Amino acid sequence: MKYIFTCLVLALTYTSIAQSPIVQTKSGRIAGLSNPETKINKFLGIPFAKTPIGDLRWKAPQAPEAWTGIRDTKSFSASPFQNKPAPFMYWSSEFLIPEAPISEDCLYLNVWAPQNTKQKKAVLVYFYGGGFRSGGSACPIYDGEATAQKDVIFVSINYRVGVFGFLAHPELSAEAPYKSSGNYALLDMIAGLQWIQANIEAFGGDPQKVTIAGQSAGAFAVNFLCASPLAKGLFKGAIAESGGSILPSPIRPAITRQQAEELGTKFATDLHVTSLAELRKLPDETIQKAAGGLSAPYTDGYVMPISIRDTYLQGKQNDVALLMGWNQDDKLMGKPAALDVYKGQLSSRYKLKADEVEAAYPVTKQGDINRDESFGVQVHSWAKLQNKSGKAPVFMYNFNRAVPGYDASTTFGAFHTGEVPYAYGNLAKVNRPWEETDRKLSNQMLSYFTNFTKTNNPNGASLPNWPRFENEGQQTQLLDIQVESKELPARKSLELLESLLN
Repeated sequence: MKYIFTCLVLALTYTSIAQSPIVQTKSGRIAGLSNPETKINKFLGIPFAKTPIGDLRWKAPQAPEAWTGIRDTKSFSASPFQNKPAPFMYWSSEFLIPEAPISEDCLYLNVWAPQNTKQKKAVLVYFYGGGFRSGGSACPIYDGEATAQKDVIFVSINYRVGVFGFLAHPELSAEAPYKSSGNYALLDMIAGLQWIQANIEAFGGDPQKVTIAGQSAGAFAVNFLCASPLAKGLFKGAIAESGGSILPSPIRPAITRQQAEELGTKFATDLHVTSLAELRKLPDETIQKAAGGLSAPYTDGYVMPISIRDTYLQGKQNDVALLMGWNQDDKLMGKPAALDVYKGQLSSRYKLKADEVEAAYPVTKQGDINRDESFGVQVHSWAKLQNKSGKAPVFMYNFNRAVPGYDASTTFGAFHTGEVPYAYGNLAKVNRPWEETDRKLSNQMLSYFTNFTKTNNPNGASLPNWPRFENEGQQTQLLDIQVESKELPARKSLELLESLLN
């Protein structure tokens, strides 16, 4: 009887393994999950770098250790270390990962792949938003199954956030072989893209047809990657949703490497440590709670030898096709300011041109100037610079659909991040009173995005034509209940801001 029981257990074990899709990566074999209904395999929590702790905290990512046997990749890894996620402003729980663990052990990626591997698939790689201070790839709206059902491979990549991902410090620069510091999050993304080049064929993917995509901070990251020489050849197309860093921001001024390192020195001093070794020994919670330090990308002389703007002006960018845009209510602000306060803000930012800006953006349009200063002017300028110095095409959108809510407390228009569940086919993962028009728009956007991934052109059969964005006509795809192309609605006001920020 004991022999029969043992055989039964072994049989069940082998059956379980047999039903799991197995892939051989460069580091070892992995077992994922298979969905017989959608015909999609998914592999969650694949390590693409060593855990960045101890001496590896604030270092460029290192190649992962190889393993023997079959590694289980059936659940998401921890999200990068950050404050505990909690709903705020527009973002309800579906836009966060409230129950996910957070850890510095976070450098993992996820793959959704069609089971049909008769021909190599194009690859869409997604970078999450979160202001470079929060986020993670396990968020429900970043699920890749619907995208993979469009016969592409979807990959989402974790990267370090906050001071863990960006701290610059003189000692860090001195120890690095490239003599700079910071931008570890961008290096994480590049390492993930290098992993894809080395491994994606094993999942049925084509390393020559990789498109990167991101929203908010993820879109800012896409802009940096399009300009970084370290990312050259790692992707052929890029999707940027509400983010870019072409122009000097009146809200977030650029800093030099010296300034970045000075911030790091003060950060260490405030923590009462006198060496980098001591700083690396501090608990992650102590680091997270501390104020100061750099928490965003900057021109470091290595990942970014020169600014993004100068890179494009000199025609040194990674010349890839771009699909880019922003949302009608893309704003990050609290209650509107009173008229006198608003006038003071404009005067501080635009000096003698403040009255001209106020004429374009009166006090009743504070949301519009917040949107355009934060996102619109950056994306618009990026598109025009690509058209001037590059050859690859640009396709522009405005997402204008007011995302349905249940009441005034859940209705925010076409809010920041609101387009993401539409674009990746994940409306069902967000608790909203969706209408048939929303499902139709989602199907259209998902088709546009996956068509672009496959061909660097969003157009396809049965879809409203999406014209190329040219600097003269500036035709833009308006994504709403009715999808149509028109001259960019905010063109005049954006060009005013550009003239003042150049």
